[in-house]
Formats: sequence, structure tokens, C-alpha cells
Amino acid sequence: MGFQTSGASLAGGEPGHGPGASDIDVIEVLLPDTSGILRGKWLPGSALEKVLADGVAMPMSMFGLDVWGREVEETGIHIETGDKDGLCRPVPGTLKPVPWAPRPAMQTLVSMYRPDGSPWELDPRHALQAAVDRLAARGLTPVVAFELEFYLLEAECAADGTPRTVFDRGAGPARQNMYAIADLDEHAAMLHEMREAARIQGLPADSIISEAAPGQFEINLYHRADAMAAADDAVLLRRLIQGVARRHGRRGTFMAKPYMAAAGSGMHVHCSLLDKDGANVFAGAGAGEARLRHAVGGLLDTMPGAALLFVSSYNGFRRLMPGSYAPVSLTWGYDNRSVALRIPNGKPAATRIEHRIAGADANPYLVLAAILAGIEEGLERRAEAPEPVAGNAYDLGAERLSGSMREAVAAFRASPFCRRVFGETYVRVYSVMKEMECAEFERRISRLEYETYL
Repeated sequence: MGFQTSGASLAGGEPGHGPGASDIDVIEVLLPDTSGILRGKWLPGSALEKVLADGVAMPMSMFGLDVWGREVEETGIHIETGDKDGLCRPVPGTLKPVPWAPRPAMQTLVSMYRPDGSPWELDPRHALQAAVDRLAARGLTPVVAFELEFYLLEAECAADGTPRTVFDRGAGPARQNMYAIADLDEHAAMLHEMREAARIQGLPADSIISEAAPGQFEINLYHRADAMAAADDAVLLRRLIQGVARRHGRRGTFMAKPYMAAAGSGMHVHCSLLDKDGANVFAGAGAGEARLRHAVGGLLDTMPGAALLFVSSYNGFRRLMPGSYAPVSLTWGYDNRSVALRIPNGKPAATRIEHRIAGADANPYLVLAAILAGIEEGLERRAEAPEPVAGNAYDLGAERLSGSMREAVAAFRASPFCRRVFGETYVRVYSVMKEMECAEFERRISRLEYETYL
């Protein structure tokens, strides 16, 4: 596939596809919140020029909503502040047609600013921009690509309430069928519609594969020398997959671990750095190899504190299981899918780090901000990486990642790295929100408990 656009203009996309300006019925304004969930509003098509020129007002407290869309009063950013509005400005390059919409529609991502025009510090896009700017001050440009795994589900759940994948065959041995062309063929109409929607929207979608579990797929995005645009691509691709699946009477989910006995869904992030001359600073023996190891060392050192950004849901910690191809320890290696940081095979000029920890449901802006800041930390301190793992990282007994949200919240709150990168206010607000989310799950009695103890 490999479609790619520069993303330089506000409109983006291609001429001749989607509605013209005079035909637009709906403008969909999309604001990714702290959990990566899209909030926003619909406006009439006639408001397009006003949206582009003036932006849209929305409450600054949108970044204090939990995963259920409820106000987390403990953040201190809701009614006690007067619940003031921020100004949401359209993100250049993200005004696109919505091919799956039932009426002629355009969508645009927005980012929030204070009334005085300064960035609203709780908007994750600004955290990523700060990380990009710090690398730019060093003469470095990140080149980034996201890989997103997801499940396609039937619209209706099974009688016991569990989701049914599009390959729910009932009786018989567990089905895997990894990389099966037949599975792509069976859902060709839906998957090709996703490809076409990506082309129309200018999203640089690359390969589609049938993944490691029944009904699980992966769509990769082509690399970009624009980290902000790459994160925008990931957010918009998730929306596209869900929108097209809905048109076909199916559900697309990025839940990190929908089935305990099957593979979870991850968000793998590939990253390299270019110098001022456009050369990959990780390429080649000697200095390139040393910089790569410093970057790996920085990422491993900062990983425990930043784990809550990579694994941002209560369910996501279920994905970190030994033997599952999801990493569980602070390890790295060359062409090794059992480690947290993989260095893929390839030409020296393409040397990069594949960060394999994040769940598919994580916020791409926060994930990438933490990755870039960890790399910068490693380069700054000339951090030492341990020896790379050559075999099964699950058998090493290496230091483990946080095993629960409770542990991860405590590590995030205590992390000097996270406080320095994201700021004291962000760390406090994010920690409170995740503590409340954790408590909500912990206060519920599971079905298994009833079946066992009633």
C-alpha cells in the first residue's frame, strides 16, 4: 500500500475525494483526551470557515474525564475552577473527508490552548511537542512509525456476555492461523474499504496482516520524519478502523487484552533519529552503535516510571504475560520479539528501536512523548545499556515491568523523570485519574467470585 502525504496543509487529503466545501453537512471536531478517547462535537458544514479561522471552545476539564467520560473531581480542574473553556485550534494536515460517515462529513483534530493563547498543559499533544522541540534543539529529528493491533468482533456478544470475534467457530481446537491470507480474503471487502479510507484521508497505511489470534489483525503506518503527524495518524487510524467496521455491522476494538487465552493487542512504535544532514545517528558501527546503546539505556532506565503511560488501562496489565510476545521485563535485543526494545534487522541506514510495551488502547501522544524523552535522557547521560538478549527473554529472570496499575501509578507518581518531562501538574492529575480508575475496578465483585463463593 504505502500511501503517503506531506501533511503540510490544513486540508490534506486528495482533491476529488469526499465532499466539496459547499456539500459538507457535518464538521466533526475531534479532541483526543488523556486516555486517547476522542471527545468533541459536530458542527454544521456552514461553520467550516469559522472553525478553521477561530477554533472551537470546549471545557478545559475535558482532560479530567476518566475512561467512562465522568469528571474526576479529585483532579481539581472541574467546577471548582469555574469549568472554564479553552480554545481548540485545528491541527494542520488533519482536515479530512469521513468516507464511512452516513452523511457528507469532514473531520479535524484539534488541540487545546488557554484563553491567553498559551498551550493547555494537560493536552497530551503539547507534551509530545515539547519532547520533539527538545530533540530539535539538539539538531535531531525523530522518524517514527506506529503499528496497531486490533480485533474485529461480531456486533453481538455471546450469551455469557463475552465478545465474539469474526472467526468464532465454537467447538474445536484453539485457532491461531497467523499471517493467513485466507483470513484476509474472508474479510476483504471490509479491509479494502479501510485501505481506501486511509488513501482518501492521506493516512500512510502500509501492510495489513492477520495476527496471532482469531479475528486479530494489524495495520502498520509508514514511517514519518514528523513525530506529531505520526501520532495524529495513529489516532485517526483507530477511528477509521472502528468507523469502517461499524459500517459493516462489526466492531473494531483496541482493547489491550480482550481474551485471557489469546494474544493481546499492542501498539508498537519504531523510532530512529536523523541529524542535521539527514543521516541516521544510530547507523553504523562505532559512534552509531554507541548512540543506539545510550538510547536503549535511557529507555530502559525510564521505563518503570513511564510504564503507566504505555500500559494505561486496568485491562492492559493483563497483556503483559510471559510467553505471549508482549514484553514483561526491562530487556532489549536484536531481532528478538520477546524483549521490550527490539532492534529490527535491516540496512544500517534503517537502524531503529522498536518499542513493544504499549497497549493498542494507549494514548499515542503520551506514549511517543515518553519514548522520545527516554531516548534524549539516554543520549544526555550516555546511559549504559545491559547486554542484549539473544534468546528467550521470558526465561532470564530480568527485572520485571509493573504487574498492576496500582504499582504503575506509584512508580509514575514517584518518577523524577516523569515530573521533569510532563510537569508536576500533569503527573498529579494523571495519577489521580488512574487511581480512581483502578479503585473502580477493585470495588467490583467479579463473576468468578460469585461462581466460587456464593
